[in-house]
Amino acid sequence: MIELKTFAQFANIELTDFNPKPTTKTPGQLEASEILWESYDGTTKIGIWECSEGTFTADRTSAAEFCHILSGKASIINYDGNGQRVLAGGDLLVLPKGWKGEWTIHEKVKKLFIIQQ
Repeated sequence: MIELKTFAQFANIELTDFNPKPTTKTPGQLEASEILWESYDGTTKIGIWECSEGTFTADRTSAAEFCHILSGKASIINYDGNGQRVLAGGDLLVLPKGWKGEWTIHEKVKKLFIIQQ
């Protein structure tokens, strides 16, 4: 039987287990996340992520990511320095499989993410 899941009020989910961001360029930058749903084969994950101010590198060579920014402000730029975008609450960002770049968090960001391998 296929189980249907529904979620509401993503912005109200409180994340508590904050840890240092592994790919940060800004000492002291912290992140936390919680997986809300994962497909049976592990190829799709949906979750909530939150990160403090600072800059970090990101690598999506093995999976695409869809990001719905719930709150905060950030900017991203491609690895080659092109394609800078500014993001804020309500924005949807698609990082296609193969994308590499850098995030700068200007105001603590909370996002809903979907990762598809």
